[in-house]
Order: sequence, then C-alpha cells, then structure tokens
Amino acid sequence: MPYSISRGDLEWEIIEPLLPKKKQTRQPLWSKRQILDGILYQLKNGCNW
Repeated sequence: MPYSISRGDLEWEIIEPLLPKKKQTRQPLWSKRQILDGILYQLKNGCNW
C-alpha cells in the first residue's frame, strides 16, 4: 500500500541509481522503494516505529 509521501516513477528513476547495490542471496521482503517510502512517511508524520 503506497503512502501519501510516495515518490512518483520519475522521482524514483533519479533516486534508485543513488542507492547502494547489494548482492542478494534471497528475495528481499520489501523493495528499496517501499523502505524509502516508509522512512519518508515516518519522518513526515513523526510517528513511532
């Protein structure tokens, strides 16, 4: 479920290459985009984790 602070596709195309690449041994539970959206949501709303 996207957050109200979610980045658009064009913004994500700019942000994604800036994130570090990591070798994956298994499928991650959350995408980098979902993690970033969650962090931005928390920062905007000031809610507890």
